[in-house]
Amino acid sequence: MRIARCLHRWRVSPRQAIRIQRDLAARVRVEPMALDRSGLPRTASRRDPLIAGGDVTTAPDERELLAGWVLWSPFENRIVEAVHVVRPLTFPYVPGLLSFRETPPLLAAARKLRREPDAFLVDGHGRSHPRRFGLACHIGLLLNRPTVGCAKSRLVGDFETPGASRGACTMLRHAGEVIGVVLRTREGVSPVFVSVGHCCDLTSATRIVLACCRGLRLPEPTRLAHQYVTVEAVRRWR
Repeated sequence: MRIARCLHRWRVSPRQAIRIQRDLAARVRVEPMALDRSGLPRTASRRDPLIAGGDVTTAPDERELLAGWVLWSPFENRIVEAVHVVRPLTFPYVPGLLSFRETPPLLAAARKLRREPDAFLVDGHGRSHPRRFGLACHIGLLLNRPTVGCAKSRLVGDFETPGASRGACTMLRHAGEVIGVVLRTREGVSPVFVSVGHCCDLTSATRIVLACCRGLRLPEPTRLAHQYVTVEAVRRWR
C-alpha cells in the first residue's frame, strides 16, 4: 500500500520526540466509523472487511527490530496476507516514546501490503497516553487510515474494574478526560485497554475490538500478528 505522509524526521532526541508528540496530537481525527451490526467496518464495494494487526519484536542483541502485519478476514476467520521487515533499532526504549522505536519498521512493513485494510489494530496505546499520542495515533496519522489501539496493560489513567461478563466496560480517565475504554473481552480474563488511534471514536474502537475477539482475551489481528512475528524472529535470530 502507498504511504505518502512524512510528518517529521526520525533521528531525534527524546526531548524532541516529546515535542513532536505534543504537536501531532492535535492532528488526530476522532470521528465515528461506519460499522455493520457486528461491529466491523462497512466497505463501499460490499466486499468482506479486512483488519490489519501489527506487532514488533526485538532481536536478542537489541540491534534490530522485526515488524509485521497480518491481514485478517473476520468472515473467513483466517489470515489472507502477512508481511514483515527487519530494520536496525535506532531509538532507545523510553516509556511513553515507544512509537519512535516501533513506527518506522511498522510503516516499512505496511508498504509491503498488497491489499488495503479497512482498519488497523495495534498492540499498544493510542490516545490513552500522557500526551494523547501513543503508537496507534502515530501509525494512524502517518497511514491516514482508521487505527485502533488495544493494549494489554494501562499506561496512564484511572478506572473502575469492569463487570465480569464479555463486553462489560468502564471508562479510562486521566486529567479529567476520558482517554480510553477498559474492556472485558472474555469472561474470567483481565480486561484490555482500548483507545482511539486515528479516524475513529471510542465507541467505534470498542466495537471493532470486541468484534475481532473470537473467544480469547486478545483480538485476532494482533494475536495472530504476535504469533507471526515470533515465528519469523525465531527463523531470523535462532
